Amino acid sequence: MNMQNDLAGCRVMISAGASGIGLAIAKAFVAEGANVHICDVSDKALSAAKADLPTVGICKADVSVVTEVDAWFEHALSELGGLDVLINNAGIAGPTAGVADVSVDDWDRTMAVNVRGQFLCIRRAIPALQASNRAAIISLSSVAGRLGYPLRTPYAASKWAVVGMVQSLAIELGEQDITVNAILPGIVESERVKEVVTAKARVRGITEDEMRKEVLEHVALHRMVPMQDIAATALFLASRAGRSVTGQCMNICAGVQTLR
Repeated sequence: MNMQNDLAGCRVMISAGASGIGLAIAKAFVAEGANVHICDVSDKALSAAKADLPTVGICKADVSVVTEVDAWFEHALSELGGLDVLINNAGIAGPTAGVADVSVDDWDRTMAVNVRGQFLCIRRAIPALQASNRAAIISLSSVAGRLGYPLRTPYAASKWAVVGMVQSLAIELGEQDITVNAILPGIVESERVKEVVTAKARVRGITEDEMRKEVLEHVALHRMVPMQDIAATALFLASRAGRSVTGQCMNICAGVQTLR
């Protein structure tokens, strides 16, 4: 996606940016000439990302922990010299089980990373974004943030919460010209989706191939979504072309009608 140097020099922070969708987004912004800083909980993933993208700043941080988020922002803002775009990508899959079998610890951990983590990053980002003339917050939700998702209630609840937060903040921050949007990926070609399919197949007592076929039966395009499509949407929302888009849920899902 060629933004014709529109994103050159743009200062971007991406949580959980060392692997998966986060890394795909980081690569896309770097390719457009943006200055990027990422955090992640994995030392191994951070090292690999740094080797792949030498210009990217890195920091180990768990976004559910206040002190670690604060340390990331101090480090990143010092290196970037300010902030134009925050991408809240960090999230976990949570448990796959009937709600009666979900532990309180698993519920709390899912909410801590997927919801609290976004809140902690946003509250730290706002003072820096207020000084930008192209400020944008992009939060990763999920198609599970608009549909019910049996056996995945903690995850779905957390992703619906992200949508509510985004739509509220779009109004709250609109007078400061800060755009706030959510990207709702569908069934993405990723390790996390493979793990979820495996777990659901086990709970349902069917094979992984049967589970995958059943999942894709309810997708209009009958295929998974490439991570690069999610990254391209993030580029658009951060670009000058996306400056009038706020409070929106961008469903990059290949036409998911229901989740099984």
